[in-house]
Amino acid sequence: MATDEQVLSLPDTQNADILTQTQSQSQSQETHSQNRIWGKLYPNCNGFNKVELVQNEYTFGRSERCDIVPTKDLTDRRLSVISKQHFRIIKEVLSNNLDEFVIYLEDTSHNGTFLNRVYIGQGKRVVLENNDTISLAKSDFSVYTFISTRAAEGSGLPMELKCKYAVSRTLGSGVCGEVKMLFTKMGCKKFALKTIAKSKFLTPEKGQAFNDPGKILNEVHILKALRHPCIIRMEEILDTPSCVYIVLELMEGGELFDRIQKYHGLPENIAKLIFYQVVLAVHYLHERGIAHRDLKPENILLASQAQMTLVKVSDFGLSKLVDTQTMMRTFCGTPMYVAPEVLLTHGKGCYTNQVDVWSLGVILYCCLSGLVPFSVNNKEIPLQHQIIQGRYYFPTAKFGSVSHRAIDLIRRMMTVDPKKRITISKVLLHNWLLDREMRSIVGKLMSDETNCDENAMPLTLPSTSSSNTMACNRKQMYPPTSAFKRARVE
Repeated sequence: MATDEQVLSLPDTQNADILTQTQSQSQSQETHSQNRIWGKLYPNCNGFNKVELVQNEYTFGRSERCDIVPTKDLTDRRLSVISKQHFRIIKEVLSNNLDEFVIYLEDTSHNGTFLNRVYIGQGKRVVLENNDTISLAKSDFSVYTFISTRAAEGSGLPMELKCKYAVSRTLGSGVCGEVKMLFTKMGCKKFALKTIAKSKFLTPEKGQAFNDPGKILNEVHILKALRHPCIIRMEEILDTPSCVYIVLELMEGGELFDRIQKYHGLPENIAKLIFYQVVLAVHYLHERGIAHRDLKPENILLASQAQMTLVKVSDFGLSKLVDTQTMMRTFCGTPMYVAPEVLLTHGKGCYTNQVDVWSLGVILYCCLSGLVPFSVNNKEIPLQHQIIQGRYYFPTAKFGSVSHRAIDLIRRMMTVDPKKRITISKVLLHNWLLDREMRSIVGKLMSDETNCDENAMPLTLPSTSSSNTMACNRKQMYPPTSAFKRARVE
């Protein structure tokens, strides 16, 4: 009978050299595994450094004994809520296959650790997954986003982008494609990645998805050269046989659509501040011969959740890369923001940039009322006929407290005949927008943005004088209505 003291020996048939070699290989694999990066922590605020995870365990806290500690950039107020050891990250191998493992986050703090804003509890563990956000003491004190290298490797990005960016969570999706958050591998800057499948823009007449590569490259150069505080900055565009990848600056405040939807319309002073910035952006595009052609609240993004925030127009490049007829077929399932002249010719006619002015009128109508100006439920007059005939109204319940100047501007922009429609330059000079206080606030917001962007053009705001026809220096809290919900094109 074998005893506890019995020493196990190799059978006579066993080759000791092979076993030694196997053990050596196992140790080598373990060492190799430990040297491989299995995850990364990307900082969500100042005071924390990016961390590449290679060990099987990490401790975080303000104690110098911890593996991860805040930097000297962290304020004393925020440092005070961090425990000496606040949490641990543990990688546990599940089998002999060192690539099969689970990752835990363990809360070791009295002050509390949150994962995706959910409290963990001292001594408790949770599984840490790709895109999870770690917060300290309070759910809104977000310090790190965890990115799994396994998830990033399977992201499907072309190598030209994969070598520079790590893909994080999905921000949204629509007919244009999916939008994801990106982290730069160097510097940890955040961007948004829009992926557009070319198959969605197939042009039967030409037998190919987009225009020829030469034209795409030329338009990309034009769009990348645009610099305005109220236009989303395009970092880079990658054209592949199947997709177009557009890397854009990230806007943390979300879409104007969601802001309108949340509050069932905006106060007139806030609507004016937001709308004025959109008009500045569109004027800048028109001055350079670029019509947006797909203006809608979903394509207007907010820099923050604050009421008075910087606003930026996005998706302005798509109209340059895709022909109008294809845009019509793709975007106009509900043509709520499309100008009458486009609908009249089913996207086959020639249009001026006045189509954008009509869309601006619809957007302002939505901002002030939380409603869309046309009804999809009218059984007598189809939606397209309402738009073509300009059949819209200003219900007293929604517009009773709106100024006459604002309503007048909407009427002038939503004039059916594009030749009689107000131009973008005159929109800037309309009495409703000649508001010195509002323009002063916008000037400050834009100035702060320009100071953060060394490549931005010199900032020159339009004069409030009606004699000045130059708008920009060329060098430089209720549930939404069902009708407004349906106006969103997904």
